[in-house]
Amino acid sequence: MEFEHVGLDHGEGGKWDLRDVSTLELKQSFQRWQEGLAEVGWNSLYWNNHDQPRVVSRFGDDQLHWRESAKALATVLHLQRGTPFIYQGEELGMTNANFETIEEYRDIESLNHFAEAVGTFGKAPERVLRALRASSRDNARTPMQWSHGRHADFTTAQPWIAVNSNHVRINAEDQRNDHDSVFAYYRALIALRHSEPVVSHGTFRMELSAHPTVFAFSRRLGARHLLVLANLSENWTEYEVPLGWANLELVLANRVDAPLWSVGRLAAWEAQVFRSS
Repeated sequence: MEFEHVGLDHGEGGKWDLRDVSTLELKQSFQRWQEGLAEVGWNSLYWNNHDQPRVVSRFGDDQLHWRESAKALATVLHLQRGTPFIYQGEELGMTNANFETIEEYRDIESLNHFAEAVGTFGKAPERVLRALRASSRDNARTPMQWSHGRHADFTTAQPWIAVNSNHVRINAEDQRNDHDSVFAYYRALIALRHSEPVVSHGTFRMELSAHPTVFAFSRRLGARHLLVLANLSENWTEYEVPLGWANLELVLANRVDAPLWSVGRLAAWEAQVFRSS
């Protein structure tokens, strides 16, 4: 289990010194581990855990393109070579907590940083809180969002940390019967992994490595070939189909407006998985 990709948004001052991460940087990091372990090891694939902020807020878009970006990020992770891990609520697209005050935080690392940054170094509280909202471990520790009810139906008592206020629109109860939900898409990814041995056992090759926003790779196992593409940006983009790929069959897409898809173009946060026939 490597930690390189979850350190890419840390500046010279560490995790509280925020920096933007490009799709190119993410691709290069994953490629190093996919190729480096190809013949000698096995990747643990993850975006989230109890120490990491929520991926849809971290590397995605938790506002306008919340649903699409949660699905796109899941696509590029789960179809790589290795064993994917799903952290509680990730399959719903749970976001960062966005707490307003330091009193809402519980994580000792976050509390100590705030006390030192404000009390010792005299930084503005709001500036420090911005960093906490992005990087605090408490982003991953808010209660599981089971429903839009009180405390998200996590407990009938007072939870030790506040429930994310967006549980009224992001919760398991609402997503279970929604065929376009993040939850439904995670089930489709898992089903593809079970039905296509190439996902579990195939080779990995990064494609379109120089493209600034498209995360693309191919998986091959004998005659079984999959091409995975995701536009990790808020803008339409175009790409050149990698050499050797023809007669493509779409087997998975993260948007219900399927008539919009076309080979060579991707909408904002659009992901496509093709099988070569």
